[in-house]
Amino acid sequence: MLSGCVSAPPSLAPPLIVNQCATPTPCTLPASHPINNGELHLQLEKTEAAWARCAAEVDAVIACHEEGN
Repeated sequence: MLSGCVSAPPSLAPPLIVNQCATPTPCTLPASHPINNGELHLQLEKTEAAWARCAAEVDAVIACHEEGN
């Protein structure tokens, strides 16, 4: 008898995949204690970068919610 002619066991149900939006993490800023103008400028750059990362994460969560996920 051909193998294609026998009863096959029922296939397993596909795994359930839930797509949901990521949970944002709290925004944090780096600690600072600048001593001179050079350190103050560097701290400003670090702070701006931290805000940019935070804003990007918030924007991604908002976009996900707008897509209905």
